[in-house]
Amino acid sequence: MVIKIGGSILDQDLKPIAQDVRALRERGDNLILVHGGAKMVTEIAEKMGKEQKFVVSVSGFRSRYTDKETAEIYTMVIGGLLNKQIVVALFREGVSSVGLSGIDGQLFKAERKEKIKIKEGEKVLIIDGDYTGKVVEVNKQLISSLVEAGYVPVIGSVAVGRRGEFLNIDGDRAAASLAGTIKSDVVIFLTDVPGVLKEGKVLRRLNMEEAEKLMERVEGGMRRKIFAALEALRAGVGKAIIASGMRPQPIIEALREEDCTVIEQ
Repeated sequence: MVIKIGGSILDQDLKPIAQDVRALRERGDNLILVHGGAKMVTEIAEKMGKEQKFVVSVSGFRSRYTDKETAEIYTMVIGGLLNKQIVVALFREGVSSVGLSGIDGQLFKAERKEKIKIKEGEKVLIIDGDYTGKVVEVNKQLISSLVEAGYVPVIGSVAVGRRGEFLNIDGDRAAASLAGTIKSDVVIFLTDVPGVLKEGKVLRRLNMEEAEKLMERVEGGMRRKIFAALEALRAGVGKAIIASGMRPQPIIEALREEDCTVIEQ
């Protein structure tokens, strides 16, 4: 199974997640963790005096405008400190893991979006110089070899471009691409809310058609998670779960489908 740990929960105690990974490994499950870290990237960049700019695409997704310097900071934070914090949390629970970024072993190859369309009010603008990308290839052999050797891969969501450049990628969509490549039974998106909410209540179960319609009415990070969940399902993943990563057994409770959103075919 593939577990995406959202950047919004990485500043919380990672012990509950690590304990769940240990329990699932003990029962024979194979897990791959993918993590983001946009929140810390912003904090570190601003401490370094690098102002962060965010844009809205014509499809309505808000994302970071990533110039070359920001891409380097992104790689430093997500491929370095945050990744190793998760590895150490797993080590403390007796779990053998290997921390990687999507750059290592060309785990995530991405197509750079050299020009992007953005919305500014009623205007649509085309801007260039952006170091963001979309995953187009996953190194399945590398992942399989680590899992077969008994390790839990921990993958930071940065990628390498065709010309060897560092690229900022969306962690949710990267997790979906990985899950689709290995045909995972389930992909779980852990975040700081219980699931997809409607009028303050969690929508417990959605099919793909319902999720697509709902995506038109939600905003922010949840819209992106639904989009990634649908991509995973179209790629052959059994089901996608959006759940809180801030409860006592975040992964196990998600697998039990307790107080979360399950999206299926």
